[in-house]
Amino acid sequence: MRGYAPGYTLAGGVAAGVDIGGFHLLAPHLAHLLLAAALSFAAAAVVNYTLSSLWVYRRAWRAPRQAARFLAFACAGLALNAGVTWALATSLPLHATLAKVGGVATAFGFNFVANTRWVFRRAGGSQASP
Repeated sequence: MRGYAPGYTLAGGVAAGVDIGGFHLLAPHLAHLLLAAALSFAAAAVVNYTLSSLWVYRRAWRAPRQAARFLAFACAGLALNAGVTWALATSLPLHATLAKVGGVATAFGFNFVANTRWVFRRAGGSQASP
């Protein structure tokens, strides 16, 4: 897994920028904080999947099973991300965007492990290798 960490950190960083930036733009205009968190996460997930498939793990991005696994884990990541964002924003005196940073950081670790071990693993059950 370590061999993927630098590339995933860069790809995840770009996706995090999309997530946090999108949230910062959407949150003031939407009625509910969780809707802004979910929409920005969805946009970031598309960026993350594309960059991870093509650049980090070097897999075909149009593989249906891989995309389905990614979507399943992205939903779990969304729950973590939005839940932490909501919890921080409502329980601490933080600006909503700073709370979103906490949500992104929490989901980042989960997504890296899930993508490396289960989404982009090689056929036959072995982990992907750099």
